Amino acid sequence: MKSPDLGPERSHLSRRRSALLLLLAPLLLIAAPAQAQSDWPALQEGTVVLFRHANAPGIGDPENFTLKDCATQRNLDASGREQARRIGEQFRQKNIAVTQVLNSQWCRTRETAQLAFPGLASDSAPFNSFFEDSARSEEQTAAALQLLQRWQGPGVLVVITHQVNITALTGIFPASGAGVIVKPGASGLTVIGRVQP
Repeated sequence: MKSPDLGPERSHLSRRRSALLLLLAPLLLIAAPAQAQSDWPALQEGTVVLFRHANAPGIGDPENFTLKDCATQRNLDASGREQARRIGEQFRQKNIAVTQVLNSQWCRTRETAQLAFPGLASDSAPFNSFFEDSARSEEQTAAALQLLQRWQGPGVLVVITHQVNITALTGIFPASGAGVIVKPGASGLTVIGRVQP
């Protein structure tokens, strides 16, 4: 059976659409980190996973924010709350034993931790953001590293913190809700994987 004649104009549009899809294909693959980052099996006894808090639109915090007032901070949106729940669900589905959860004192990390791991989370100041005060980065990163190096298990330690903290500790710039798996040792942290909810 002969295919219908689309006419020169529709045929030209079809060729342009095909060319555009070929150009965009590599970008679509880059934009799918959830599929690319699947190192969940690396979460074994004595490992730590450093999660950036779930999606909270914007950068930094409003001027004059206070830690005791969530209304003054940048907070999770609906997709961030769903992302946080997915983080916890992944751990439960994969039967990964989480024995301790630490979060910074910022509301967006607390909420991420509470939604992902209800009843397990506690504040830990060494993981507070120093985005607004980079002079604190060296001292705070050293305190966080010292805390992490003491971790031996049992199970996995989950830390919900901020991009600047994770980058300072690992050299990795994680997306919102992404995790970097590390193995603590006497000489520091060894990155052994990455995960995405």
